[in-house]
Amino acid sequence: MGYTLNFAAVWRNFDDLVWGLGLSLVLAFVAIAIGCAIGLVTAFARTSKPLPLRWLAGTYVTVFRNTPLLVLVLFSFFALPQMGFRLSKTNSFVLALSLYSGAYLAEVFRGGLLGVPKGMREAGLAIGLTDGQIRRRIIIPIMLRAVLPALGSTFIGLFKDTSLAAAIAVPELTFEARKINVETFRVIETWLVASGLYIVTCSILAALLRRLEARLSVART
Repeated sequence: MGYTLNFAAVWRNFDDLVWGLGLSLVLAFVAIAIGCAIGLVTAFARTSKPLPLRWLAGTYVTVFRNTPLLVLVLFSFFALPQMGFRLSKTNSFVLALSLYSGAYLAEVFRGGLLGVPKGMREAGLAIGLTDGQIRRRIIIPIMLRAVLPALGSTFIGLFKDTSLAAAIAVPELTFEARKINVETFRVIETWLVASGLYIVTCSILAALLRRLEARLSVART
């Protein structure tokens, strides 16, 4: 039996796909912002001298890096309410994605911090800066430039991971595509268009990140 492609039903609902794509980007941006904050604090804790801090930070990284994201999403949506923490489906997904990304970014930032020359701290102290000022004005900017490629790859990965939000009915791109598929039975057409939207968006994000890396590399020279 032959299959005739007919994209008419998909184009009629294309605005829903675009809306879902926009929500996917918002989810990724919010998660990467929160994840960066978590990862930065965790990275400093992992490189600090107090053993309890290093142990707590290491435990967090180990647990969340070795737990599948889908498990974290389902736990935050179904289990947390049983423990008295009630969140909307969107907020529960952002929480899971942020904690997941924070664990990976902690290792990215830790590698960046270890790569900052130790003389930078001494230089900051020599001109009268406090440890907090040295971190904010010297160490963190140098570290961020070094880890920007890995940070960009993590963001693109998070954008693709937002497709897992469909498991708890968050109306992002994959959820909207699945809804169109169920309503129209145009399986190939729906997923071809959804895949194209993911590919084009990831390509644009990667190009923008490469331009940012190039500008920062020029600024260093």
